[in-house]
Amino acid sequence: MAAADFPMMTTAEIRSAFLTFFEERGCKLFPSSSLIPDDPSLLLANAGMNQFKAYYQGSKTMREIGATSCQKCVRTNDIDIIGSDGRHASFFEMLGNFSFGGVSKEQACSWALELSTQVFHLPIERLYFTVFTDDDETYDIWRKLGVEESHISRLGEDDNFWAAGPTGPCGPCSEIYYDQGEDVGCGRPDCAPGCDCDRFLEYWNLVFTQFDRQEDGSMPELPHRNLDTGMGLERMSAIMQHKSSFYDSDIMQGLIKLGEDISGVTYVGDDYTGASRSLRIIADHARSVDFMISDGILPGNEGRGYVLRRLLRRAVFHGRLIGIEGAFLTRFIDRVNELMGDAYPELLKNAALVKGIVSAEEDRFSTTLDNGRVYLDEALAGLGDGEELAGSAAFMLHDTFGFPIDLTVEIAEAAGHGVDIDGFNREMEAQRERARANVKGDAWGSFNNIWSELADTLPATLFCGYEDDVLEDARVLAIVRDGERVAAAAAGEDVEVVLDRAPFYAEMGGQVGDTGTLAGEGLAATVSDTQNRGGIYALCVHVDKGTLAEGATVCASVDHHRRELLRRNHTATHLLDAALKEVLGDHVNQAGSLVTPDHLRFDFTHFDALTTDEIRAVEGLVNREIFAAKPVVTQEMGIDEAKAAGAIALFGEKYGERVRVVSVGTEEHPFSRELCGGTHARNTAEIGLFRIVSESSTGSNVRRIEAVASEGAVAYLEGRARIAEDAAAVLKCRVDEVPERIGALNQTLCATEQKLKAALTGGSSDAIAQAIDAARDLGAYKLVIARLSGLEAADLRNVWDTVRQKVAGPVACVLATVTEKGQPALLAGATDEAVSAGFKAGDIIKKIAPLVGGGGGGRPTMAQAGGKNAAGIDDALAAAERELGL
Repeated sequence: MAAADFPMMTTAEIRSAFLTFFEERGCKLFPSSSLIPDDPSLLLANAGMNQFKAYYQGSKTMREIGATSCQKCVRTNDIDIIGSDGRHASFFEMLGNFSFGGVSKEQACSWALELSTQVFHLPIERLYFTVFTDDDETYDIWRKLGVEESHISRLGEDDNFWAAGPTGPCGPCSEIYYDQGEDVGCGRPDCAPGCDCDRFLEYWNLVFTQFDRQEDGSMPELPHRNLDTGMGLERMSAIMQHKSSFYDSDIMQGLIKLGEDISGVTYVGDDYTGASRSLRIIADHARSVDFMISDGILPGNEGRGYVLRRLLRRAVFHGRLIGIEGAFLTRFIDRVNELMGDAYPELLKNAALVKGIVSAEEDRFSTTLDNGRVYLDEALAGLGDGEELAGSAAFMLHDTFGFPIDLTVEIAEAAGHGVDIDGFNREMEAQRERARANVKGDAWGSFNNIWSELADTLPATLFCGYEDDVLEDARVLAIVRDGERVAAAAAGEDVEVVLDRAPFYAEMGGQVGDTGTLAGEGLAATVSDTQNRGGIYALCVHVDKGTLAEGATVCASVDHHRRELLRRNHTATHLLDAALKEVLGDHVNQAGSLVTPDHLRFDFTHFDALTTDEIRAVEGLVNREIFAAKPVVTQEMGIDEAKAAGAIALFGEKYGERVRVVSVGTEEHPFSRELCGGTHARNTAEIGLFRIVSESSTGSNVRRIEAVASEGAVAYLEGRARIAEDAAAVLKCRVDEVPERIGALNQTLCATEQKLKAALTGGSSDAIAQAIDAARDLGAYKLVIARLSGLEAADLRNVWDTVRQKVAGPVACVLATVTEKGQPALLAGATDEAVSAGFKAGDIIKKIAPLVGGGGGGRPTMAQAGGKNAAGIDDALAAAERELGL
């Protein structure tokens, strides 16, 4: 086969040419949807048609004849293959053309051939086509378009028929293949599209959804034919750049070359093992990580978060395999942004957030990787030839050290061992059972099918409480008692009540539900909470007097004072969000909130603890807006209009076509503008005062601020004033003298503690003297092994200094203590002569630290470690003795 003679195109040029081609033919251009799909059955967006599901189902229509898009996708079902060939990747872009009755099958095929031969200039003699076995219609279309009969193959249902399930929409497919040449094929004379070799590369799939399969197997035609065509951009890039692997195309090579620069290893395109495989894995996984975090996915232990963490950690591991020391993944994030930021501006917008999260995750995993490798290497060393690693050991690595199971399998296989996956899965299921047992008593545990039934029969509750706290004529639609629908509730009973309209705000968006009263003729009832049950508002009601009956008309009144506090605190969270962005950067995104009458809580994405100056700056900005008495304006508008106006959406949240926008400040220069359905103050001055109470971490790269506003801020400051007054009374001084008096007392206390430490760690310590007396004489040096009480980790260094001073000649030690916080601390030390005789402090600590649930290291003459399991200290010291041959 002659070398390819068509012009080369970059990935960006291919993407642009494809989308422009279909736009010019009347298709509407859609931006890529988020990797977080609207479809709850999907973990991640994995195909171009995901965002058009509503159009296929008929719940949405479009005026244009069709749509076109370039969809970012993530798939990890074949993660173990990635890097081992030139076709598989976790992240890919799917170019698509879709139609919902507006484009005929003949037109779709004609466009595919035109784009392939007239825009991409692929030679027709290198193109091969497949159709479903019984699809004579598509076969005839290709023949009419000039395709040679020898270039058309018929394949069965597994290859060329798409179905949504056993029943429902389905239809035949037709695929287009590019012949890469005999030199990359299997050499068999019958080699053709569908062969497992690399000669025929499928780059385009046309799915014609035209039938509706019934339970009896019949397949009547759908009301209109749907079209779903997809072209893999990575595969097309390889073809258009005359490469047999997309890893050799421009974007992936830009990332692989960075890996070469950082590691010093050389990439070999046709080598699918060793360093070249690792370079492919790092390049692919880094791209996935960047896109996933940019779309609102954060590292975690479940669902999408676990997929992200797994990819990130696998990239770090393969970096270590090829000799990369220290953090490196943020450099790949920069390169991905450089190569793809023009096409996907969200990468540039969220760059600081992505890099902060990646850096924190990489640092955290680097530590656990070191500790976990010690544990795993020891476990593998104890196995016989061909023996499997126990599932319990694999689970330990997952649960304690954060090793993804596939990483454990990869390391074990490199050492010649399998892993008991069934045993691992049993341990995982046991852990899930324990978790489920712990949450049986939560609110969801009592949630039953009654609310699903009501949702099918009752309209969604109309909320009318943005302006009014009282509704005179609300009608009772349903009453639920102990999970059962009842006709009425008598005095003394607790029930859940559904009204047709309600002034009560149901708990959503972090704002807790409203409370209040229901009243009617002879009726008095208290509303203690309001919950949203899938669009139906459930009022938690205690009937105080009379009878509450289904169908009755009641006066529904919200607790006005409590509602006002909620309004003020909710608006304060918006001000806090804006202030955090201004002080820390635009990477800050809301990750959760709680708005109560007494206080507010705000979780946000950030990778460092806030300094005192940053907290004061944030607090000052919020109070500045409060004191400026700025108006708070709410508007309802289309989602696109809201985004164009700069409204901030929750990171990764889904919104409908119509949204409510809350703005603080002037229309031209708002301090805050967010999409929000909660209740808010009418003017910032109503908030009165804002004070941050605490700042902390809630997990990986998420910080939490607890704050108070309005009456809660006044109560907080009054409480602090009383504390200061009580402290002054105890110290017998004025309030303004308290800091100075405490400082003097602290100096005295520190001096006393220093004297005590000196007594415990110095030469006069009985415990140290006993440890020295018990030193083992190993010939070349003396060895002190001791567990000491009442010390902190830093004190062990002083003990080692004392041992060196008190023991004549070469000496080494292994020391342990439990700190005041209950955490174990280990130290190994040795003189130069002991090191020359074979004692290596760093090696000893690496061996024994996992036994206390921690890690550490250091030099041959000095090494330390901390941990979480103080009960393992005796085992750690015993392991040190064994390591030293005792």
